Amino acid sequence: PPLGQVALRDSLELSCTVAMGTGPLSFSWHRDGSEEPLGTGPRLEVQHIGDNDSGRYQCWVSDGDSVAESFPLNVTVL
Repeated sequence: PPLGQVALRDSLELSCTVAMGTGPLSFSWHRDGSEEPLGTGPRLEVQHIGDNDSGRYQCWVSDGDSVAESFPLNVTVL
């Protein structure tokens, strides 16, 4: 989203791409550093955004040996 702003009850879609890597990759999405994933796969869609969906979103990608984290995106619900 532009500037990380999303309207209340709208939907949010984020995507994660990998510049380089080999083997099967696993994706997980996290908010505010939580270990519990919000979703898996290269895309995350959150429908009917609520106030509690504001926060820092990150994609974690693992190749089985190591984990890389995306830069966080600060999402604000308006």
